[in-house]
Amino acid sequence: MTHYICQTCGTQYAQQEHPPSKCDICLDERQYVKPAGQEWTTLAAMHQQNFHNVITKEEACLYSITTQPAFAIGQSAYLIQHPQMNVLWDCITYLDPDTIHTLTEKGGIQAIALSHPHYYSSQVEWAERFDCPIYIHEDDKAWVMRPSSHIQFWSGEQIELAPGLTLHRLGGHFLGGSVLHWAGNEGGLGALFTGDIIQSLPDLNWVSFMYSYPNLIPLPAIKVREMADRVGSLTFETLYHAFKRNIKKQAYEVIQRSATRYIEALTEERAPTHRSPQKQT
Repeated sequence: MTHYICQTCGTQYAQQEHPPSKCDICLDERQYVKPAGQEWTTLAAMHQQNFHNVITKEEACLYSITTQPAFAIGQSAYLIQHPQMNVLWDCITYLDPDTIHTLTEKGGIQAIALSHPHYYSSQVEWAERFDCPIYIHEDDKAWVMRPSSHIQFWSGEQIELAPGLTLHRLGGHFLGGSVLHWAGNEGGLGALFTGDIIQSLPDLNWVSFMYSYPNLIPLPAIKVREMADRVGSLTFETLYHAFKRNIKKQAYEVIQRSATRYIEALTEERAPTHRSPQKQT
């Protein structure tokens, strides 16, 4: 009996004798199945390959954890060292003894909190190694592919994990899609961890909001307005993103103006702009 892992999305499944015939996460329209079909692996197989985790200090009491070479979706997780507990925000599939040793030296993990199902990955493996709870919004309960007594389904619009460390349900990308607000980060200006519930863009001056990123399905304007209003009640300067396109300054303002641009693009008829390249002199 084996815990098989989908190589496309990185989700680890409950024990079974043979690889699953399908990955429910990938079959959903917010993800995809590769043209070659479903492919499966295991943590034991990954340990025999050249995978390793890179742990990088992002600011005081904050570390990112990224698997190299990139695996599946390729997101990073974040370890927040709060005075009352260490919290792992989102999760990655690969876990090995070196990672466990390094994180144990940093105080271990006392809680895991998830933004949405695409990053559940091998969350139960992590929870068992560090003997800690996993916080998932109950609206996304159906997407848990490896059940565990470590999982605590929370309800409502927010839950405080520790003073100044609060999960907020925004919905959007998934019904239970959540972000994590950290009021006590370095400098005390606040940080928002969004996974890709709010997606930062390459120039870091804008963000976007989507129902499906790989299949380019937008969210309704009314939902984007609701999401922007929800984070509008929070104080933060920095946004930490699943793929480390982190916005270090004025992240609050970036989200609000991006929501306005998004809504205008959906609700107003825009004439296409045809602009010729400027001649060099």
